[in-house]
Amino acid sequence: MTDPAAAIAAPGALASGPPEAIRLTGLSFRYAQETTPVFEGFDWRVGHGEVWAVVGPSGCGKSTLLYLLAGLRRPQAGDLLVGGYPVPRPRASTGLILQDHGLLPWATVRDNATLGLRIGQFYRNKQGRADQPRPYPPLLPPAEADRWLERLGIAHLGAKYPAQLSGGQRQRVAIARALALRPDLLLMDEPFSSLDAAIRHDLQRLVLALQAELGLTTVIVTHSVDEAALLGRRILLLRQPPNQTALVLDNPAAGTTADPGILAALRAHVGDNDGNDVRPGVAP
Repeated sequence: MTDPAAAIAAPGALASGPPEAIRLTGLSFRYAQETTPVFEGFDWRVGHGEVWAVVGPSGCGKSTLLYLLAGLRRPQAGDLLVGGYPVPRPRASTGLILQDHGLLPWATVRDNATLGLRIGQFYRNKQGRADQPRPYPPLLPPAEADRWLERLGIAHLGAKYPAQLSGGQRQRVAIARALALRPDLLLMDEPFSSLDAAIRHDLQRLVLALQAELGLTTVIVTHSVDEAALLGRRILLLRQPPNQTALVLDNPAAGTTADPGILAALRAHVGDNDGNDVRPGVAP
């Protein structure tokens, strides 16, 4: 059993080993409407193939961190590198899965799943900078999405629309759309919080199986300490802003029986606050 007091380590640097998938160095970010920065001089490292859960009380910056990694927001200071490159805008090799699925309501399941692939075809003649990865979706056939729809057990729903699906089915479509682009980084923002317990458990196990199969670098934002203990082999603990130091829990039992010490440390950190990371009047 892990001692809760001894389990939390700082500053969250990697030991020697594989190269880093994510590097944050001296990162600072503040919303224009607020005087307190969400992150201030924040350092964090993620190795290739690692699975991280990010937890903390409501308003601590969990979703903000994910959107910075996705290129949807930009830091005001410091460096943010994904795969060794800055992220001035969303990158084609990052898969982002949201709580509300992000599906186009007027498009069928198959059209939603193939959306990124069709965008890749549209930009097939576009050239990026020679010294940087191609910023556009890869040139892959629609069959790539069909393969994932089949793999996720929803190929028979290809002609249906999102409104005709259950919440779990919609989330599987979102997962298929992300994986069809062969990402090297998967970001998930509270992907199962709106689902009932049985469906949530089913999709959590699916994510564990896909991670074992693909070895994708994965960052999962969650407000559930039980989900963090199940999915995150490393857990980043955020606090009320400003976040200046990365507090990290190593969780080698992830995917199996939850370590009671890890759960105790997480509950002590998060407390009774089980809300989402959204601030009144401010996008997360």
